[in-house]
Amino acid sequence: MTEAKPISDLGRMLIVMGVVIAVVGVVLLLAGRVSGIGRLPGDIYVERGHWSFYFPLGTSIVLSLLLTLVLWIVGRR
Repeated sequence: MTEAKPISDLGRMLIVMGVVIAVVGVVLLLAGRVSGIGRLPGDIYVERGHWSFYFPLGTSIVLSLLLTLVLWIVGRR
C-alpha cells in the first residue's frame, strides 16, 4: 500500500499559504490606519490636473526585505 504523502504535503502547504495571506490582509487593513505607511521616501507620486499616479517603490522594497527575512528565518528549520 502506497502512502499519499505528496498530496498531504501539498494540502498542508496550501493551508499555510492561505493563513499567511489572511494575516497579510489583516496587517494591511490595520496598516492603512497608521499614517506614514505607504508613503515612504522613494515612493513615486505624480499628480497632473485630474490625473494621478502612485507607485510605492520604497514601500515595496521594505516589504520585500521584511518578507525575505521572515521566509529565511522560517526556512532555516
